[in-house]
Amino acid sequence: MRNLTFLLAGAALVAFGALRPVTAADPPAKNKRLLLVTHSGGFVHGSVATAEQVLKEIGPKNGFDVTCWRFTGDPDAKDKSGKTALQAYSDKFRGPTKLPVEKENCGRINKDTLKNFDVVLFFTTGNPLTKDELADLREWVKAGGALTGTHCATDTQYTDTVYGDLIGAYFKIHPPGLQKIKIKVEDPKHPAAAGFTDGMDYQDEMYIFKDAPYSRGRLHIILSIQPDTFKIDPKIARADGDYAISWCREEGKGKVFYTSFGHDPKVWHDEKFQKHLFGGLKWATGQLPGDATPSGAQKN
Repeated sequence: MRNLTFLLAGAALVAFGALRPVTAADPPAKNKRLLLVTHSGGFVHGSVATAEQVLKEIGPKNGFDVTCWRFTGDPDAKDKSGKTALQAYSDKFRGPTKLPVEKENCGRINKDTLKNFDVVLFFTTGNPLTKDELADLREWVKAGGALTGTHCATDTQYTDTVYGDLIGAYFKIHPPGLQKIKIKVEDPKHPAAAGFTDGMDYQDEMYIFKDAPYSRGRLHIILSIQPDTFKIDPKIARADGDYAISWCREEGKGKVFYTSFGHDPKVWHDEKFQKHLFGGLKWATGQLPGDATPSGAQKN
């Protein structure tokens, strides 16, 4: 009788376990923690304010909780006039963005703070990182972190080639104004190709990158400009006619994704760009698969 009781109890547990997945919903997946950095030591793009607004609004719906840092320097450092670095920077930042910069908008990027994020998105100019902080960022990426950048993230940290090697290229120049081009989708299977089709018209400020460290031998190109649709002065044209828009690469256990789109505030409200950006973010954080083989190593 005792053995029968145990058998009946075991059968009840098995039955309960079999039914449980049907009756009890799995807990929702946690959102990834995204840090948007808009420190602009050089040119301040007004669209960084739009980026912050849009990402805070739609980020959680797309699986990302967003923190925004507008200044990554020492806010209490003083210049010769006695004005703090935060005061001086806030005056500069407020002009194009109409946003103030308070201490709650500040943060330092280092090995301690990076532990709090899954992915960092740079929309920056100038030097948002010290040499030591850049070393911390590189080690964080190598250990599995995700570094991403939009538009002027390549117009950043020229003083140290470590950053250029990480992000993939340095900005050289762009034609004046906005350019309307046709997109060449080089990897339609990549998550960051979402939103675009080959030959699609698009308008934004288009970057031309320096010859180094940009290289198809290091980068997996996702989108580029069809050269015959890029109307530029021959004096600033690349000798190889290679005008990439977006790429990805791997760094140790981590991933890097970049798109040059994002200058025009209208782009941030465009669903096609949003699909492209979140596809790249989800690839970089390991949520979606995608190739990162350098394009120069692939057979056409």
